[in-house]
Amino acid sequence: MKIIKLLLLTLLLFSSMLSAKNYTKKREVRVFIDRMVKHYHFNRSELNHLFATAKYQKRAHAIYVPSLRPKWVRPKNYKRIGSWDRYEQIFFKQGKVEKGIKYMHDHRHDLQRAYRKYGVEPEYITAIIGIESHYGYNRGKFPVFDTLTTLAFEPNRRQKFYRSELKEFLLMTKREGVNPKNVMGSYAGAIGLGQFMPSNYKTFVVDFNNDGHKQMNNHTDAIGSVAHYFKRHHWKKHQPVATRVSYPGTRYKGHKTGYKHKYNRRSLKNITPKEPFAYNGKVYLIKLKRTNHDELWYGTHNFYVITRYNHSSYYAMVVHQLAQKIKAGYKKKYGTVLR
Repeated sequence: MKIIKLLLLTLLLFSSMLSAKNYTKKREVRVFIDRMVKHYHFNRSELNHLFATAKYQKRAHAIYVPSLRPKWVRPKNYKRIGSWDRYEQIFFKQGKVEKGIKYMHDHRHDLQRAYRKYGVEPEYITAIIGIESHYGYNRGKFPVFDTLTTLAFEPNRRQKFYRSELKEFLLMTKREGVNPKNVMGSYAGAIGLGQFMPSNYKTFVVDFNNDGHKQMNNHTDAIGSVAHYFKRHHWKKHQPVATRVSYPGTRYKGHKTGYKHKYNRRSLKNITPKEPFAYNGKVYLIKLKRTNHDELWYGTHNFYVITRYNHSSYYAMVVHQLAQKIKAGYKKKYGTVLR
């Protein structure tokens, strides 16, 4: 048995060595190591070991290099389904709302404390964590150091960005006393329940449980950090996020839509909110393309704030709608709105 176990361990080690790529052979990696040692006082031998044993992440690299991707065959009815209908199928799968209600109840004290400190409603914090990591059940399966090393030093259009993120990641692990090899995240190197990029750690992550560490894999710190992120981007307490509006016809082409175009409501003729809308500021027109028609919504300043988390109108609308479903479900189950 001992011989068999030894052989298995040898095979596993050999397999690991085959998948590793010695990045220290690249000149730009050696220059990067020199800078980290000179400017940030890293140990050279430790960095050399990290980069010598880094494993190339093809799946992450393929996101930016189409030739590396497997061929994808679109379903026959792909073009007939509206883009928002497809988006809903991805983000509103069965159980997402129910799990959100449970998450909000389980973490209600931290959510209430975050609301009191930062003014961000608990359902929106919960929705972000639900979308980014399915309430913590899926925080990413990619080794962050290997992923960022791949994207920083393999050819792709965002090399410069990822080289900076790699630097920030190493600085973060040094501050927090974490082994860079032990951190898992997304294909882009995002970390934890809120999927923060390493560059966001120093500015936006907070030690909300007061244990001396800032950790996005900790529920309390993640809740406080998402709220802090929104607050730093000027979230306004008690302000609505979006409301659906009516317009003539089934396809909207009257004005430019999306979070980059802001309008005075008086200039938007024949557009009317479908429900009371107590908001006096300028609005964004958000168009959701369905199979047979366009949904049109007003987005407020807070809608724009959500797009700072992910620069997509569809993403912000998913956050808003999921948050409202969680809020309504929580009230129905517990008889109150969490504040």
